[in-house]
Amino acid sequence: MANFSKSNVPQFSMDVYQNEYLPEGGREVNAIVTVTATGGGTMGSAVRAPHLYSPGQGPNAAVAIMVDCSGSMDYPPTKMRNARDATAAAIDTLRDGVHFAVIGGTHVAKEVYPGNGRLAVADATTRDQAKQALRRLNAGGGTAIGTWLRLADRLLSSADVSIRHGILLTDGRNEHESPEDLKAALDSCAGRFTCDARGVGTDWEVKEVTGIASALLGTADIVADPAGLAADFTRMMETAMGKEVADVSLRLWTPVGTEIKFVKQVAPAVEELTGRRVEAGPRAGDYPTGSWGDESRDYHVCVQVPAANIGQEMLAARVSLVIPQGDGSAQNLGAQGLVRAVWTDDMAASTSINPQVAHYTGQAELAQAIQQGLDLRKAGDFDGATAKLGRAVQLASASGNADTAKLLAKVVDVVDAATGTVRLKAKVAEADEMTLETRSTKTVRVKK
Repeated sequence: MANFSKSNVPQFSMDVYQNEYLPEGGREVNAIVTVTATGGGTMGSAVRAPHLYSPGQGPNAAVAIMVDCSGSMDYPPTKMRNARDATAAAIDTLRDGVHFAVIGGTHVAKEVYPGNGRLAVADATTRDQAKQALRRLNAGGGTAIGTWLRLADRLLSSADVSIRHGILLTDGRNEHESPEDLKAALDSCAGRFTCDARGVGTDWEVKEVTGIASALLGTADIVADPAGLAADFTRMMETAMGKEVADVSLRLWTPVGTEIKFVKQVAPAVEELTGRRVEAGPRAGDYPTGSWGDESRDYHVCVQVPAANIGQEMLAARVSLVIPQGDGSAQNLGAQGLVRAVWTDDMAASTSINPQVAHYTGQAELAQAIQQGLDLRKAGDFDGATAKLGRAVQLASASGNADTAKLLAKVVDVVDAATGTVRLKAKVAEADEMTLETRSTKTVRVKK
């Protein structure tokens, strides 16, 4: 087995942005950790650990496409046709050598291609066969997404690959299994494969689809017009094909007496990671981040340190990137960042907020304000909804989040963005409200 050359694997780097100065008695330290992966270049020679890769094996990835085939996919009939076309476009985007399968999802999960509990290996012949098999997809039956995910997990785990990825399309609510069944399926699949989820049309449940993507460290979005599915599926598959390092975790080590208050991804979208910590030896914990290609992401780490006197300083946390191995060891990816605390009586130093921290605190508040505002609107509390969505407009405007501002303007009439003065629109298209809710966690990066 050959070792990696530097060109095989993306190189990871880490930058820490913080104000390390605390006033006397100050205990809360906030830092934004920017992680960047560059120069993978081989596209698809994915890694879990060096010994798993050997040149000539082809791309080290497997993909399962789960297509909703429930009865509602026939209303209108173009929906099923667009879903077939989108799946065909995604299959065309697969690189030669990638393992793949297509699953038809109703109240049960069926193997559409290749069948018999196997994965196909992408080449001109299997891509053609898969597209022929798509013609047999027709709508009928209910929706039990947990069964689709469990079948995808079984198929994906049958391949000796590093990157395992799912793409899931649904047009309706998960009505044929209990929320507990879906949660159990997500719990059993978490950490085994990543999954992007898409809702087509407007009859699905936003929190269900975003919950699936969140649990499986993927993206969620709405495709309100089924005609947009093929372009969206192609983009998703291209991104999946660009992933080269699987199962990366952010490892936080903290000294005695220090407590981690939260860890969250804040760009490109807000994703809470605090509850996903896996203990990794004395005073260290791993927070899963999924698969990486050439990309950059930002994380907000908040640490509570023991009180100290003016002039004292300490290391509040050490952040590194690792790939945990099955035997309890970990492969270190080389990037490391330090979060520091320094106690000072200089008021100007200890009260200034780091611009990165301020920006992303605002973006997280923006996401929360949108969610709360839309929930209040659905519950009929229009005053509460107006206040929350007004605050969201104010935050989106101040931070330059133009995409979110545009989506908000379809739900409220903006009187004054700077003060957050808005009126709820009397009539809002369902697709506009669902788009705002689905994309509410998308953030803009801080301008360096």
